[in-house]
Amino acid sequence: MQLNILIKDNTRLMEPEKDIFEKWAEEKTPLITRLKWRWGEVSRLPRIFGQSIKSVWYWLPIIWKDRHYDSHYIFEIMMYKIKAQSKYIGERDIHNRAKRDSEVMMTCVRLMKKVQDEFYRSEYSDYHKTKHWFEPTEREGYSSWESKILEENFDDYFKKYPLIYKRALNGEGIFKLDGTDDKQRIAMNIGHINHERVRKLLFKLMEQNIERWWD
Repeated sequence: MQLNILIKDNTRLMEPEKDIFEKWAEEKTPLITRLKWRWGEVSRLPRIFGQSIKSVWYWLPIIWKDRHYDSHYIFEIMMYKIKAQSKYIGERDIHNRAKRDSEVMMTCVRLMKKVQDEFYRSEYSDYHKTKHWFEPTEREGYSSWESKILEENFDDYFKKYPLIYKRALNGEGIFKLDGTDDKQRIAMNIGHINHERVRKLLFKLMEQNIERWWD
């Protein structure tokens, strides 16, 4: 008995919502009022159509270059959208958080660009010069990729991030310290840690603010 009641209740919940004409049939709203409502919706169609055309034109450069095999393109779409919405909300400025929201959105865009370009992961390369070459192997037709640091200034890089340097020195990071090229490995680990920090900051800001980005 209880099961039958539950089934009936669920069936009622799954019933489609009545459309506007069915609702009109049940209401006592004057016909002229209903027609005015309808005309109000119809009269907005040209403006809505124009906005849609503008949106297609706006997104065309991004869609044209979009691909589905790398996070780079996800970031491209997100940055393009957030930039546009930041400009729209900031310029209209119709609520007391509009300017602040616009600033936070652009901060997210800048952080997103750092993550997309892997800026911090490659930053350490500005502090050394390396020679690369292919070395023939014993297997005919095969070569190994070799590299040698010609000069480095990692100490200045370490000074730039003293707290992160201590963490990397204690073994934090994806590159294990084994006594060979440890300075370079520490520098690479600093880059990895900083990349993780900026990525977490980006998505924390979005988590805390994205639902406020409306006008």
